[in-house]
Amino acid sequence: MGTLRLLHRWAGGLIGLFLAVLGLSGALLVHKDDFLRATLPHAADPQVQDTAAVAAAVERIFSAPDRPRSIVLASERLGLHRLNYAQGEASAYADQSGRIVTRWSSKWERPEVWLFDLHHHLLAGDVGKTAAGIMAVVGLGFVVTGVILWWPARRLFALRPWPANLTRNGVVRQHRDLGVVTAPLLFVSMLTGVMMTLPAVEDVLLAPFSRPSVMAAAQKPPTAKGGPLSPNIDYGALIATARAKHPDAELRIISLPAKPGGLISLRVRQQAEWLPNGRTMFWFDPADGRLVASRDALAQPLGVRIANAEYPIHAAKVGGLAYRLVMTASGLTLALLGSLAVWTFWAGPKTQKRKRPRRAPAAA
Repeated sequence: MGTLRLLHRWAGGLIGLFLAVLGLSGALLVHKDDFLRATLPHAADPQVQDTAAVAAAVERIFSAPDRPRSIVLASERLGLHRLNYAQGEASAYADQSGRIVTRWSSKWERPEVWLFDLHHHLLAGDVGKTAAGIMAVVGLGFVVTGVILWWPARRLFALRPWPANLTRNGVVRQHRDLGVVTAPLLFVSMLTGVMMTLPAVEDVLLAPFSRPSVMAAAQKPPTAKGGPLSPNIDYGALIATARAKHPDAELRIISLPAKPGGLISLRVRQQAEWLPNGRTMFWFDPADGRLVASRDALAQPLGVRIANAEYPIHAAKVGGLAYRLVMTASGLTLALLGSLAVWTFWAGPKTQKRKRPRRAPAAA
């Protein structure tokens, strides 16, 4: 037990601050849509899913001289389209008629964008993403070892949102008891984070449900080549094709080919899908709008369907306000536990040993 306690303490002292950053940024990102609704015009507009209206907005956006590479369509909680351009970090928000509301060329110009990059990539691209995943693995170890270390002292349990005092003993007791209460939430947050950032770990965890080779094959895009992008593409017809197959599906993302020979993709979300942008796909030839291939997310192998649930669980995209508040509490708890662990390890006051009173000398 002493060795386990030492490992738990040293690991917390070394990476606790990074976990605190992940926890705090995650708690803030849960409320990203609320922030945008409060700060941008038309962000609180009701979602429009009428085929003609969406097609008109898409046509207006893609016919602009600086057309974007893709459009993430407005959702139930955010009444703006997100436009992503091929040049660097350039993006924009547009209202549901296709008019630009605001645009930016660097992530530093939008707080929700750099905060997302901080949480998912630690501002370091793919290397940061892998590092965040490794830290989440260590975080899972903290949850498990923390519960083990709590058990012998369970009779002293006292739930406190803040330590009774900032001595090492006070912080450790609060850390131990708050950690065990939030352990299930932290475990879910860490596990889904690991699965999203470390594909090899995800394959191992999902192997009992579907073989990795089967999952990889099921998610491959079509191999067919498309012609050059026609200026006369009827986006309404593309949307109508998808709607004919899935009448109740929510239109989510439409993307133009990234390179010659690529296809136009249309992504929709069926009502039974948890993923906010869905994984039900349609691919069209950009030369004439002909349907080339489609994929039903609900018919995918079980392992793929479980993988598609990782992000909505991690980011509180299901469960409404109640679950968003629960995951907010999880992120804030991680931020508190991680930051106090680092502070007490490196700079906090030491535990004061109680001095025994000296006995008076015996009378002669």
